[in-house]
Amino acid sequence: MDRTIYLIGFMGSGKSHVGKKLAASLYCPFIDLDQTIERYTGKKIREIFADEGEAYFRLIERRALQDTAFGPTRIVATGGGTPCFFDNMQWINQHGLAIYLDADPEVLVERLWRGRAKRPLLNDLDQNSLLSFIKKKIKDRNIYYEQAPVHYHIKSPQQNSAEDLLQNLDQITGH
Repeated sequence: MDRTIYLIGFMGSGKSHVGKKLAASLYCPFIDLDQTIERYTGKKIREIFADEGEAYFRLIERRALQDTAFGPTRIVATGGGTPCFFDNMQWINQHGLAIYLDADPEVLVERLWRGRAKRPLLNDLDQNSLLSFIKKKIKDRNIYYEQAPVHYHIKSPQQNSAEDLLQNLDQITGH
């Protein structure tokens, strides 16, 4: 692998899970952008949003993203909104290979429903409201997500995305 791979997609699409597995199989570093931001700031993402606001968070996120250009090639799991601000998606495409983990909304509902306690934006939603929320957000974000040269469609919560991507990595990267 000669380029950093940036995994993009909606929350719950499996960016961190897939990223860790890809990095381990490819013997390269893995970076979770949200964890990097938490280390930079000494705060949890939800605390940054509550204390400083989204605009501040997005500035820190952009800096953390651009810091991934330094060092060895790696796998980077971005936040769900990372590609949607500033020129981040253009930057990602210039500095690596973006893979859009395009999970069906029903798959996201199943995954996010179980872990919604960790996601303050989702705490007050029932399953129907969650599905509507996901569909609207994806519709808004697809203009950015679809700029990724590689789309990987996730149709089932049990789909082994990391293994599928690894088996097809030579074809995906052109090497």
